[in-house]
Amino acid sequence: MPEFVPHDPRFNALTIGHVKLEKLYTGCRWAEGPAYFAAGRYLVWSDIPNNRMMRFDETDGSVSVFRQPSNNSNGNTTDLEGRLVTCEHLTRRVTRTEHDGSITVLADSHKGKRLNSPNDVVVKSDGSIWFTDPSYGIDGDYEGEKAEVEQEGCFVYRIDPRSGTVQAVIQDRVRPNGLAFSPDERTLYVVDTGASHVSGLPVTIHAYPVEAEGRGLGAPQLFATCPDGFFDGLRVDTGGNVWTSAGTNVFCYAQDGTHIGTIPVGEIVANVCFGGPKRNRLYICGQTSLYSIYLNARAAV
Repeated sequence: MPEFVPHDPRFNALTIGHVKLEKLYTGCRWAEGPAYFAAGRYLVWSDIPNNRMMRFDETDGSVSVFRQPSNNSNGNTTDLEGRLVTCEHLTRRVTRTEHDGSITVLADSHKGKRLNSPNDVVVKSDGSIWFTDPSYGIDGDYEGEKAEVEQEGCFVYRIDPRSGTVQAVIQDRVRPNGLAFSPDERTLYVVDTGASHVSGLPVTIHAYPVEAEGRGLGAPQLFATCPDGFFDGLRVDTGGNVWTSAGTNVFCYAQDGTHIGTIPVGEIVANVCFGGPKRNRLYICGQTSLYSIYLNARAAV
């Protein structure tokens, strides 16, 4: 199986011909939510059903348990101060791990009702935190705890960096999942995996224009439709290319929405994240395993 499958000449400029896909760890039940910590040169990711977070140390290749129990954590990211921001299924909240290790709850409700089960999260350059809230963590007991939906739907929310106000900014998706900003933060890409609940619904990425003040969003445009399996988590490089999980692969889409290349992984891919000192190492969370591959591309943020 080749490491890279180009579909457009533009993809060749983003790859390195002789590198190999590396399996760094296996033994997860559902690996998700990778987040890279540059100061310590380590990656944290979630193993949702095992109720733990794992840590990969780039300096020696070792893997250890970062946190257990983890409240069935899913998506993770770092904020502008290098703190860990986490979506927790079990507690239905978004938290921040402070520098001293204490936990601050950033969001657990909207309009007086509990969130569904926060799934993925990104931080904008103004310090605002944006997260998706599908129902996967309360649909059953495997990745959280079965419970009733209290919200009117599955929305995308923004946490204001000054007031802490939680605002629903997207209400037109069925099951919003992964999300990422373009390099200039003028576009928010949002995955919709509503096909898990609505038969025949396409699995999509929609591009939402970010309004000038940086808080609201305009009408979305369809960016991509998954031909097989599901999109899930995604990241964007400095050239505006979108790297997304897609079934058992990682797909790369150019900024114009063209599917320009594929990285075959061989098991269901949940999420990706750039890391390494030069931010050119793509970490890949497969269902059971953590992988990585070096690219001729760097993380946008």
